[in-house]
Amino acid sequence: MAHGTARLLDDARDGRAMVWVIAIMLFLTVLAAAMGLATRNAATALERSLAGRLTVQLTSGAPGVREAAGARLAARLRATPGVTRVTPVSRAALADLLRPWLGADSADPALPLPVMIDVDLADGALERVRAVVAQIAPGARIDAHATWMASVAGMLSLAMWLGAGLVGLMASATAMVVVLAARGGLEAHRATIEVMHMLGATDVQVARLFQRRIARDALVGGVIGGAAALALVAVIGARGAGLGSELLGGAGLGAGAWVTLVLLPFGFVLVAMAASRVAVTRALRRIL
Repeated sequence: MAHGTARLLDDARDGRAMVWVIAIMLFLTVLAAAMGLATRNAATALERSLAGRLTVQLTSGAPGVREAAGARLAARLRATPGVTRVTPVSRAALADLLRPWLGADSADPALPLPVMIDVDLADGALERVRAVVAQIAPGARIDAHATWMASVAGMLSLAMWLGAGLVGLMASATAMVVVLAARGGLEAHRATIEVMHMLGATDVQVARLFQRRIARDALVGGVIGGAAALALVAVIGARGAGLGSELLGGAGLGAGAWVTLVLLPFGFVLVAMAASRVAVTRALRRIL
């Protein structure tokens, strides 16, 4: 009986439209969620790689004096508790960094270049490093990598929250589409529903039939849209990993992120079922 009534309430044309609307919504939602998750991973990887890293620059004095002070400073820093790594930057490495701007002149021995020392720290060692630098090279400058990358980290955080906001908006839009589809189906089958009421069917039973139909359409559309989006995310991830970028490598999706993306279509089915049930129940109370 219920199965036959469900067929009476079905509309193949409306069902196809609903399937493709849900598919498009899920496609965009999964892409937005993947962007947010990848950005979160990139921000975490960036923060982890830059935490406790700094560069000491010696720019004052004659070249020989700077190099001697740099050698003494590097030796003292290696003996400082909490310093895990000290790496003086060679002149050749500095010349390579300047080559895009100076060309062959970057390798000129007469070119005045600062003495630079990369330092990795454990937690709580920054003040000790400042004290050592102030004692040996008072005019040196200390640049914390996390400080000058703060703007990048802020942009990544903004992109992450943007992705989360888009997922929320898509879920809300899907619920609204389901409500409109449920109300349209209710009006289209109003005569049938009146007969069902005369035969003893309750509002809850009628709403359950609409809920079942919409859940089926949402599931089919979710699988289509979700599968297409997951395939696209996998292709983009493979291309990004092949670039060899440390930042893009950190933006890769882990197992937990993939599980979240796979579960999104089923979450949207639940949203569609809840929205259709509420919409139909309220509409039935109002018009019948």
